[in-house]
Amino acid sequence: MDDGEALDAYSTIVVRVAETVLPAVAAVSVRTAGGAGAGSATVIREGLLLTSAHVVAGAREVGLAFGDGTSVEAEVVGSDVLSDLAVLRARGRTPDPVPLGDAARLRVGQLVVALGNPRGLAGSVTAGIVSALGRSLPTASGRVIDEVIQTDAALNPGNSGGALADSAGRLVGVNTAVAGVGLGLAVPINATTLEIIDTLAAVGRVRRAWLGVAGAKTPLTPEAAAKVGSATGMQVMSTVPGSPAGLAGARPGDIVLSIDGTPVFDPTGLQRVMVEAAIGRRMEMTVLRNGALIDLVLEPEELRLG
Repeated sequence: MDDGEALDAYSTIVVRVAETVLPAVAAVSVRTAGGAGAGSATVIREGLLLTSAHVVAGAREVGLAFGDGTSVEAEVVGSDVLSDLAVLRARGRTPDPVPLGDAARLRVGQLVVALGNPRGLAGSVTAGIVSALGRSLPTASGRVIDEVIQTDAALNPGNSGGALADSAGRLVGVNTAVAGVGLGLAVPINATTLEIIDTLAAVGRVRRAWLGVAGAKTPLTPEAAAKVGSATGMQVMSTVPGSPAGLAGARPGDIVLSIDGTPVFDPTGLQRVMVEAAIGRRMEMTVLRNGALIDLVLEPEELRLG
């Protein structure tokens, strides 16, 4: 019996994914004012690659090295620290792109394959399962990334920006963090991140709205839950003086239930509403205050970082 006949179904899938995806995964070398760094990136369109924003933060020079020996320089087209995604444009030919999948269709226990450049070892492949879905990943900006994929596929420094692929060889995530032995996290490829990627490729940055309010998920009393149809809301912990929320009269202790008719169950729900289309648009925020429902009229501003 030769090696081909001896491969079991699991190995056959991993081998097929590696042969399909690995040619499009590049080892990324970055030079910044403070030194050098490394990571991984994946070709998603002709000449365009997807990586993690923290991999190319402060980059002055970016180099890409592919498994076939091709090396090209690249530029950062756009970067979004709030989603930890960045788009690169190669200054030269790139391998065929990897098809994009939909992380919303993943299931716990499903086989996934991580491909990247851990510890400078280009072209590395590890496999595992989806350990959990819907995780939240805090970013350096203080915001969180939603719907993060947890996997037990081995990840190490240098895997960041690399591909997380499903058994069909589709890109379903961007490996972004090593949380411990057997615990890796990946930013999902879904409808939200596809919009971010398209925006970064087109204009280089993502605009978001800002209210100037900090909050935490809180359970509602049975009476309040029955009134609004939700078991939780977002309790206001603080507001920034002069911010849209502050000017509208939001107070610590208020429980935000909805904005512009969209339910808000927690701070993540608020983030989903604060998109570019909300900037400068008058909106109603319904809060629960001392048992009474109150509508506050506010006008979100553009979020400024730094």
